[in-house]
Amino acid sequence: MAPLGPFGPAPNLVAAVSGGPHSLALGWLAARWAAARRGRLIAAVCDHGLRPESAAEAAQVLVTLAGQGIPAHLLSLNLPTGAALQERARAARLDALLQLCAEVGAPWLLLGHHRADQAETLLLRALAGSGPAGMAAMAPARAEAAALVLRPLLGLAPARLEATLAAAGLIPVRDPSNADPRFTRVRLRAALADPAGESAGIAALAAAAARFAGRRAVATAEIAARLAVSIRLHEAGFARLDRAALGTDAVAVAGLGAVLRVVGGGRFAPPEAGVARLLAAGQGTLGGAVLRRDGLLLREAASLASPIPARPGTSWDRRFRLVGAGGEGLEIAAAGE
Repeated sequence: MAPLGPFGPAPNLVAAVSGGPHSLALGWLAARWAAARRGRLIAAVCDHGLRPESAAEAAQVLVTLAGQGIPAHLLSLNLPTGAALQERARAARLDALLQLCAEVGAPWLLLGHHRADQAETLLLRALAGSGPAGMAAMAPARAEAAALVLRPLLGLAPARLEATLAAAGLIPVRDPSNADPRFTRVRLRAALADPAGESAGIAALAAAAARFAGRRAVATAEIAARLAVSIRLHEAGFARLDRAALGTDAVAVAGLGAVLRVVGGGRFAPPEAGVARLLAAGQGTLGGAVLRRDGLLLREAASLASPIPARPGTSWDRRFRLVGAGGEGLEIAAAGE
């Protein structure tokens, strides 16, 4: 935890605990860490509802956590089956976890990814044709609107976490989907043939991700510096570009992609090739946003979300979050703030 701080006195945290060996180890370790600092850890147990036995397994995890004196919340997601199931499950889980952080006033969310997960993520990104930024795989710390997402176990082998559970006398829940060869990650895990995560191959892949992360940090600083002098982002969700200050090089393409993601409300920036073409053309539509010849970047009308009830904590249009209601009316904040 030390490299991910500072945390201040009596930190309040949420840990995602599925009940599997690695997340359960995370919950057990984090609860002891928080208690030593007079803080509080709340475990979040997500039931995706994708298997008939998932509810019973979630209930078992709650009992295990209660036996360790760890308060827990059950988050029922009730995901429909269909295409891109794992991707949709990850997104729904993260949304529910961040919402819980906001509700309980916990500015830190802990996830239990470990070194082997990082190696697999690097391989998945490589197979998907990711650029250097994507090859950095998972970040140890990432800011979200509701909390700072932390992965304190990212450098540890899964065998160490299994040993931690055994020493604590805790029995994890084993999700059979983690052995289902229909999923690409499972097939990669089988190809690596190192469930303990202690081989030189896993270590080399994780080290490669760390080197890419270092390069990404440098690139991110360059992009931020360029955007600071070339982009004016309005609180209403549009932006204005100073074309001369933005430039046309790789930093400009990456910067424009980042702004397109914000204005268009996407989870990721559009592909770099498309952003480069848009920058060269000086106008056009991409990623749910419209760039005008005068440098104004607007949300595409067809991509606007429908009206929703205005309640505190509500997210709208993948860009805005209702943070409260004052005497003059409703107050909103950009979703990334």
